[in-house]
Amino acid sequence: MRYEGGCQCGAVRYHVEASLDQPVTCNCSRCQKLGSVLVFAPAANFVLERGGDNLAEYQFNKHVIHHLFCKTCGIQSFSTGKGPDGAEMVAVNVNCLDGVDPRELAARAYAYDGKAV
Repeated sequence: MRYEGGCQCGAVRYHVEASLDQPVTCNCSRCQKLGSVLVFAPAANFVLERGGDNLAEYQFNKHVIHHLFCKTCGIQSFSTGKGPDGAEMVAVNVNCLDGVDPRELAARAYAYDGKAV
């Protein structure tokens, strides 16, 4: 299904073809503090419509995930990286998708043990 999303101030906007059937919560030091509920999609299913020049990047641990956030409002609405098979992936923060209630998804989300990685 196609979803529209972006940051709080609207400077960053995108659309993504993704399934919300298997959301993920992660307990790593970043995701836990952000309260992210994530869905993953192949990079080819993600289109950044505007705001690429307004994104800043944060990396930590093994520096394999590009945590991107809006320079204006600070919201991290998506990240990029590679999946376990090496394919380019996007992790979209469901909290930033228009018309989606992440609390409904979080109740059935897969809990990823990012602290152990």
